[in-house]
Order: sequence, then structure tokens, then C-alpha cells
Amino acid sequence: MAISQAQPLLLLLISLFFLPALHATSFSYCDKRLDPVKVTGVKISPNPVVSGEAATFKILGSTGEDISGGKVVISVSYFGIRVHIETHDLCEETACPVAPGNFVLSHSQTLPSITPPGTYTLKMTINDKSGGRLTCISFKFKITLKSAVFAS
Repeated sequence: MAISQAQPLLLLLISLFFLPALHATSFSYCDKRLDPVKVTGVKISPNPVVSGEAATFKILGSTGEDISGGKVVISVSYFGIRVHIETHDLCEETACPVAPGNFVLSHSQTLPSITPPGTYTLKMTINDKSGGRLTCISFKFKITLKSAVFAS
């Protein structure tokens, strides 16, 4: 009897441990270069992204050096064709100066309601104030129509 009561508790504890990993998005570095910023995770909310609604992309990273500022370049491709590119001040996406250790870069955006559903590739490059590359990653994300989310 005690074992059968412990099973739901054990399942709950296991699911809480693995739940963050289920919401993480896999990413890859743009090349084999050793950049000073290491990305430790990517989180997208909501996932999938819903066209016409706000979405937040969080990049979890770490650095061994102070970063006083720079630029974040975001390029989005659909079926291998670049459909959007934008540049943001690094200090608008995270608190500056970035001290050595862990940090989170967060970008929120509302995509137009006419954005076609499908799988997109986002490439993000972070450069320092001098234009030197701090890191470059890419990852895939899905966009769905609002009605498709509510129908499921």
C-alpha cells in the first residue's frame, strides 16, 4: 500500500526535475569558433509562437569577462530564405554592464497576424562595442496561427 502511494509522488518529483528540459529549445553554434560568451539554453514562450501575439525569446548564457555593451543581430529565415533581420542594443536586451558569470538576454516581439505558420530558423549574433563577435547561435522555432492553437 505504501509503495502504490509513493509512486505518484515519485512521478511528480521526476516530472518537476525534467520539466525545464522539456521547454528548452535545442540550438547550435554557427561554427566551431571559440567565442567568449557560451550559451547554456534557449527558451521560447509561448512555444509554438502564435502569429499576432507576443512571444519572448530568452537566451541563457555565461561569460568570463565584463561586457559593457554591444549589438544583437537577429536574422530569421523561412525555408532557407532570409525574411527578416533586425539589430538591437545589447543593453536593451539585458542589464549592462554584464559581469562575469551567468546572464539572460530576453527579447519580446509580436509577430504580424499574417505571418505564415511553419518552422523558422533564427540566427542570433552578439557583438561587443568594437564589433567583435561574442557568440553566434541558431535555432528553429515554430509559428502557428491563433485559430490552430485553440482548435487543438
